[in-house]
Amino acid sequence: MLSPDKVTEHSNEEWEHSESRSTVDVEKLIAIAVRQWRPVALSAFLFLVLGIIYIVTAVPKYTASTSVLIDRGNSELLSQLSNAGVPVEDDASVLSEVELFKSDTISSAVIDKLKLLDNPEFSSPDNSPISMLRSLLKFRNWFASDDVDDDDADSKRRDAAQKIVDNMDVDRVGRTYALSVSYTSTSPDLAAKIAGSIADAYLVDKLNSKYEATRRASDWLQERIEELRQKALDSDLAVQKFRTAHGLLNSGGQFQLLSDQQLSELTTQLISAQAETAKAQAKYDRVKSIIDNKRTDAIVTDVLDNSISNDLRKKYLEASKIEAEISARLGPDHIQAVRLRSEMAEYQRLMFEELNRIAESYQSELQVAQTREKALQANVTQASSVSATAGETQVQLRELERTADTYRNLYQTFLTRFQEATQQQTFPITEARVITRPQVPTSASAPKKPLVLALALVLGSLVGGGIGAYREFRDRFFRTGDQVRDVLSLEYIGHVPIVDAKEAASGASELESTRGVQTGNGITNYVVNHPLSAFAETMRSAKIAVDMENPSSRSKVIGVISCLPGEGKSTIAINLAQLLAMQGARTLLIDADLRNPGATRAIGRHAEQGILEALLEGKPLKDLLLLDSKTRLAFLPAVVKRRVPHSSDLLSSSIMANMLEELKAHFDYIVLDLPPVGPVVDARAISPMLDASLAVIEWGRTSRRVVRTTFAVQPELMQKCIGVVLNKVDTEKLKLYRTYGSGEYYYNRYSAYYHEA
Repeated sequence: MLSPDKVTEHSNEEWEHSESRSTVDVEKLIAIAVRQWRPVALSAFLFLVLGIIYIVTAVPKYTASTSVLIDRGNSELLSQLSNAGVPVEDDASVLSEVELFKSDTISSAVIDKLKLLDNPEFSSPDNSPISMLRSLLKFRNWFASDDVDDDDADSKRRDAAQKIVDNMDVDRVGRTYALSVSYTSTSPDLAAKIAGSIADAYLVDKLNSKYEATRRASDWLQERIEELRQKALDSDLAVQKFRTAHGLLNSGGQFQLLSDQQLSELTTQLISAQAETAKAQAKYDRVKSIIDNKRTDAIVTDVLDNSISNDLRKKYLEASKIEAEISARLGPDHIQAVRLRSEMAEYQRLMFEELNRIAESYQSELQVAQTREKALQANVTQASSVSATAGETQVQLRELERTADTYRNLYQTFLTRFQEATQQQTFPITEARVITRPQVPTSASAPKKPLVLALALVLGSLVGGGIGAYREFRDRFFRTGDQVRDVLSLEYIGHVPIVDAKEAASGASELESTRGVQTGNGITNYVVNHPLSAFAETMRSAKIAVDMENPSSRSKVIGVISCLPGEGKSTIAINLAQLLAMQGARTLLIDADLRNPGATRAIGRHAEQGILEALLEGKPLKDLLLLDSKTRLAFLPAVVKRRVPHSSDLLSSSIMANMLEELKAHFDYIVLDLPPVGPVVDARAISPMLDASLAVIEWGRTSRRVVRTTFAVQPELMQKCIGVVLNKVDTEKLKLYRTYGSGEYYYNRYSAYYHEA
């Protein structure tokens, strides 16, 4: 049962988690925006500069507009005078008129009227990159021909017509029948002239098209009228001759025939019955084949819908599965396997009995379908014989009369239409008129400077946002303590700021003796020179975590590990040992990285013997230790004179265990600088001898996935891991990753407690 304090703590955690869930998305978006504002701002600035360059270098263009009204009054007048008039009643007709403005007929008429082929704007070649590329792709221009001049003239005319269409804009004004026609050109006078000519050419084209249509209709109707008149006379004469030849001139009786509809219905029913018979035969043959072949895996529709068959099949499959498992584990002759096979045989027999009942129902359906088909076949045969033997004469007469009526009606219709078309040619009325003439524009319509700048700014922001989002997506490194807890489920000890290059180069001192520790740079003794720094505070947090891990232990063995080489574990191990020694504890630092002894290179480069001599040659430890005169830190280096292929065996050997037990009697803390756990197994080999391990991860450089995967296969080390230290942290960039409520968020408040100087 939980205590009240535990209940309160649990409630507070739930409240914090619920609050974070409700605000985490907004906070993350704000944090991402803060981190990635530079690429967004740079991209927006570059696109803005490009927009300004475009505005400065672009040639100004002018747009002249005219309005054309599709006049329904004239259309109605035309419809009253002639049925050939087409009144504009719907949106599709208006849109068709819009497309008419963009036709080659209108463009050619404007070119001829204004002689645009002689205008420099149309005659000069287009030197834009797209046009040059298009001309290069025209392979036929690469070879000379006899009609080069004709082709060149036609090409210029087509280019001019296309240029008119490209610079012309036709829009419907709201839901009205008015169309706004505008043309854009570098010359304001030319824009006004071309816009007016487009409207005039449209009106003339409407008149010409109506006249040509009625003229062609009149000529065609006249030819058809002569042909239909002759056919009408011939068909009437054929009717009279047929009646006279068969004595049907005064016949008033009616001959009764079999209805064509009845015969058609019987035929349709016969086809349907044949299909049903074939379907029933196929179903019966299918189920019969399954029964004959004893197929238990075949599928029949009625079996799927049959609850009894489904239940039997389910029991059969369950028994088969259990029998296979028992046979695999206990052998096929086991009593349970034999019993299950007998049950499967019984289920199979019952399933086939159910299939036999279904087959009987299929056979009954087949017999009914065959009987119905035979009856319908007899009825169709009888109806066909009646239709073939009766009423042939009357049928022929009706066919001749229908033919004569058709030709008479067609002749009368075409004669009426010919008279209407002849009249329509005399009415020069069109259903459109110009309601607004174009004026010479006084101001340029393009480029639209505010719009260009706005689009450039928006596009630049979008591109920059995409770059920022990609950078954020690719950022898969450890940045905050929350990431350490969430990804690794380990305690976050703290972070170690990256040391300035000048500070790292300073601090060197002369070696007092060959048994002394060398302080080659300012990083290895940073906590000594800066005891109140954030670096030293993180080391103190690590010490407290070690002490709380096993408070009853008199001496503690601490292993400092990292996932990859170069993450600064040796620096952390040296400074942690220096801090422990500064606080009065008897501390020993051992460089246990026998393949790449980083700690030895940093503070014991002058050593000639070390841990290898103690393990392999049994030399006394007191002759191998180096001593820091300032902090009294003892250091056991690793002098690697040749490759040690069995380093993991040495670290896990009984000699190493005995040596550590011997050292525990003389030291309070033994800090081991272990090899990285990723490339080698040395750290894993010595893990049983550790009381605690401290993981070091390089901030912003080591992938979270690599660390999680590597640590997951080191359960012994992770069980003893007291936490994680993020090394080489850029404190300025760290501010960009802080979220409300995290330790990084309040870093500025308690940074006053740190003194780096």
